[in-house]
Amino acid sequence: MSNNIVVIGSFMQDLIWETTGLPNPGQTVIGHLRSGPGGKGSNQAIAARRAGGAVCFIGSVGKDSYSNNARCLYETEGIRYHLKETSETPSGTAAIIVDEKGENQIVVDLGVNENLSSSEIIDKEIKSANMLICQFESNLTTTISSLKIANKSKTTTILNPAPMRSNVNLDFLTEVDIIVPNENEFFELTKALGIKTPTCDILKFTKNKMNTIRKDIGTKVLIITLGDRGSLLCTENSYIKIDPIHLGKAIDTTGAGDAYVGGLGAGLIHFEGNVLKAANFASATAGISVTRKGTVNAMPYINEIQEIIY
Repeated sequence: MSNNIVVIGSFMQDLIWETTGLPNPGQTVIGHLRSGPGGKGSNQAIAARRAGGAVCFIGSVGKDSYSNNARCLYETEGIRYHLKETSETPSGTAAIIVDEKGENQIVVDLGVNENLSSSEIIDKEIKSANMLICQFESNLTTTISSLKIANKSKTTTILNPAPMRSNVNLDFLTEVDIIVPNENEFFELTKALGIKTPTCDILKFTKNKMNTIRKDIGTKVLIITLGDRGSLLCTENSYIKIDPIHLGKAIDTTGAGDAYVGGLGAGLIHFEGNVLKAANFASATAGISVTRKGTVNAMPYINEIQEIIY
């Protein structure tokens, strides 16, 4: 299998507390702690790989035990990887609180992810790939330069603008083919760009208004994920509400957005660039993931996804 998808982004060690309810400000709650590999970039790479894509992951780790966890993970999953290791800064970590309804609160320490720098390896991998997936959980300068290289190389680009960062210059969004924010990130993004949005429910935005917003953002395809309400697909010629895939009670929504993005990337490969089919594939990927605990453990395999969509 050729190298179809390059993911440049974050590896994190997730520290996950399960509680009956998310704490209010000033409140202490009792929970159960578990730990495992995570990070938006890493999660999306695993989701894309399990969904049938050939994946190369590029990121940064500290010289600590968490870096060994990353290498073992990618080797087990069959993902090619390039990890810049440094002893000056620790690997990234994420504190995640998940309640009994599957809702979550997350705080991340980017750690060494902020130190990922451009390199000949990154340039080479992007130019030989069909697709590049990026997020905002890694070094922003490297992320932006990678998207620009991909654009010049005619490599399809997907950006998940998460977490939204106040210190990013968004002029580069014209280099992005497909942008995939969740609802909160969409409103943060439009506010940062000075784009006015209607005050009504996002599902009531008109086709013309959403298409105007998409063009103002500067991207060819806008996909907004809405959790258990599904997702919205907006292109120059279409504005489609994609229904969610409900497969039972949501146990943990922590990695659902990453499952969607990774599934979307793999879907675009499978369906030869058909965005609507890829988005439905991504919806199924995310729908399966929320019925399982954790992030990596929640990512479904291609046969599981195919059973739902075919």
